Amino acid sequence: MIVIGDYDPRWPERFEYLRRRLAPHVVDLAVSIEHVGSTAVPGCAAKPIIDIDVVVAEGVVVPELISRLTGQGYRHEGDLGIPGREAFQAPSGVLEHHLYGVVAGSRPYLDHILLRDYLRQRPDEVRRYSALKAALAQRFRADREGRQGYSTGKGALVEELMAKSSAARAAGRP
Repeated sequence: MIVIGDYDPRWPERFEYLRRRLAPHVVDLAVSIEHVGSTAVPGCAAKPIIDIDVVVAEGVVVPELISRLTGQGYRHEGDLGIPGREAFQAPSGVLEHHLYGVVAGSRPYLDHILLRDYLRQRPDEVRRYSALKAALAQRFRADREGRQGYSTGKGALVEELMAKSSAARAAGRP
């Protein structure tokens, strides 16, 4: 079974710890280090894994970002099927997290930020999303096939929420 838990108020503190750990190594490359994903949304059920975007201004610095992060023990995993986003596996012994390198203004960056900000303003949508995630977690095992089924199962709602977040942004609302 996939482990989905209730929102943990310690998640922002864990993000901040990881941000402080990363910052010295990317300070001259990154325009920001963002807490994204469900753990960044108060009240949202989630897997207890912090998602982090290291945001750079231009794609030209991504190879240097990759070099620096791999030098800190991260394993570069490529884009994992999402062009414009570079994924990294955390070093062993470090608080579990997913790390991504993204370019400011890119589709992967906007998808993360707009959805996060949209959900932060809409507790009703957070409850709806959390309920679906909890139900799917009960249905699927924590193996590769189960994680794929879980992701596919929440895909339609995520797409709907992302469309709503884009529409809200276009209308000048968070």
